Amino acid sequence: MTIGRSTLSRQSLLYLPSTSGTYDGRPSEPTAPDRTTPGPDSSTRPDRVAVPGTSGAPVTATQTITDSRIHRARAFVPRRPVLCAAVFCLLSFTGFWIAQRAAQVSMVDLLVYRAEGWTVRDAQDLYDMRATQHNLPNTYPPFAALVFTPLTVMGTGLLRTFGTAVNLGLMVAVAHLSLRLIDLPARVPRPAAVLALAAVAVWCEPVWTTLRYGQINPLVTALVLWDLTRRAGHRWAGVGTGIATGIKLTPGLFVVFLGLAGLLLGLRRLWAAGAARGGGEPGSRLPRRRFWNDHLRRTGVATAAFALTVAFSALALPHDSRRFWTEVLFATDRPGDVEGAGNQNLKGALARILHTPDPGMWWLMAAALVGCVGLATAVAAQLTDDSRLPNARAWAALTCAVTALMVSPVSWSHHWVWAVPMVLLLAVEAVRRRTAGWTAWTVMTGLLFCSFMVWYAPHSRPTRVELHQNPAQMLLTAVYPLVGIAFLGVAAYLTLRAVRRPWEGSGTVGRQLAAAGPDAARRRPERIYARG
Repeated sequence: MTIGRSTLSRQSLLYLPSTSGTYDGRPSEPTAPDRTTPGPDSSTRPDRVAVPGTSGAPVTATQTITDSRIHRARAFVPRRPVLCAAVFCLLSFTGFWIAQRAAQVSMVDLLVYRAEGWTVRDAQDLYDMRATQHNLPNTYPPFAALVFTPLTVMGTGLLRTFGTAVNLGLMVAVAHLSLRLIDLPARVPRPAAVLALAAVAVWCEPVWTTLRYGQINPLVTALVLWDLTRRAGHRWAGVGTGIATGIKLTPGLFVVFLGLAGLLLGLRRLWAAGAARGGGEPGSRLPRRRFWNDHLRRTGVATAAFALTVAFSALALPHDSRRFWTEVLFATDRPGDVEGAGNQNLKGALARILHTPDPGMWWLMAAALVGCVGLATAVAAQLTDDSRLPNARAWAALTCAVTALMVSPVSWSHHWVWAVPMVLLLAVEAVRRRTAGWTAWTVMTGLLFCSFMVWYAPHSRPTRVELHQNPAQMLLTAVYPLVGIAFLGVAAYLTLRAVRRPWEGSGTVGRQLAAAGPDAARRRPERIYARG
């Protein structure tokens, strides 16, 4: 209980009784001042009162007002979470903008994109082009150059401002789609979580480096996440992944992942239908499920969208298209030195460990093993319901993303924008499990992605110093592959345990389906997409 100047006058101060006894709810009689208790006529400051429970320590009115303001400030955040998150996001983006301008970032990749657009407009050879003072080549399919053509109308200053603003907006979209993929606790307001996640994400190394170079990774990630978060039966689901594959080939692994999931689900339905016809009880009628399912439909849409990008490029740029698909595609050293510190995948880590620019068979065996395990885990998680594996869709999607990053010949550190939904999934899982191990792993993973550790070791492209690293430097430049292997291992363990566990109708999805009845798939398809 706090008493301030507004409740007691200077002339009559009422001293409260001791709290050592039991309070019966009745007002107490005023006590006369004695020699040990200062009264209203004493020389003590009249704005100081004794408060029960504080051993007679007086509290000033100024302190009371200050405490009240602090209490109101603390209570404002729970009452206005979206407003507070918006202010936090605005301050973070503003600080990020100032920091990048102070660092004089070149946004060199964005300049390469514009040069590709100029090459298309000038009808020159797209893969003989060299841009900027670093003589950087074009490594993307010809469809990407067609997409970059509108950038040619901008000057360098406007282009850098435009690129930064668009990528910041895309990071908000990535945060929003990540939160659609991953189920948050109901008490967390989604708009506030989106803004807070985007505000923090821009300071992690993959996102910082993406915006430093003006890379296109947020757009590719947003296109794939948009597809993965569409409801079952959505007519455009798959288009985003197809377009992303037409710009950068790496997202094509998501098409393979969905195709395998659809094929396995269709075979399982055929087997179930055959078992129902052959061994069902007399009079029992089990619904026949067709082989065709939503996973296969998405695969078909994504494949068609990708094929359209290839066909459009072949019509617009026939020479460049032929050269890319027959020559440039197989030049794995074209993007840069494989052993470079920024190449955060299996091939880069093995090149630095073996002190060779071509790990050869070692990389092929490691990539085959990780690719098979990763795809199998992703497919199994996609076909598992949430009652056995919470956030099964998220585990499937992120397992596929990490697998693509690990087995790709070149995965620069800024390609790991998928770290944002990855750390979010770990954080949600840590909150759900409430164990010290999960909490520690989540915090450590987030700190590693924010540490810029991959750049602590000496790195220089002309002298190729990464070929002479010591064990400590190898460890520093293998941070993301190690995190990826750990994530795939945990995902495989959780998925295997979920597959071996019998279905529990008491789970979240089970309760919803039981309450919704047989028409649940038609009314709430977005909640059962994980099972097709």
